[in-house]
Amino acid sequence: MKVIKAIGMFIYDFIIGDDWKIAASVATVLIIGGFLAVAGVNPLILTPLLALAVAAGFVIVLFIDTKTHPEG
Repeated sequence: MKVIKAIGMFIYDFIIGDDWKIAASVATVLIIGGFLAVAGVNPLILTPLLALAVAAGFVIVLFIDTKTHPEG
């Protein structure tokens, strides 16, 4: 049972890491991308859009964190 708990804790720490907001934004983009792929959106269009959406999510989370935790 200890092994299962340790594996679960590792997966949680690996996915969530230091900031749950980044994991949530990536999961949201992947879910939306999955729906768009099932809907038949061209993969040549979908792939770069999803990459940009992940990058935009990271930037948004970065701005949120720097606003709530200013230096000094």
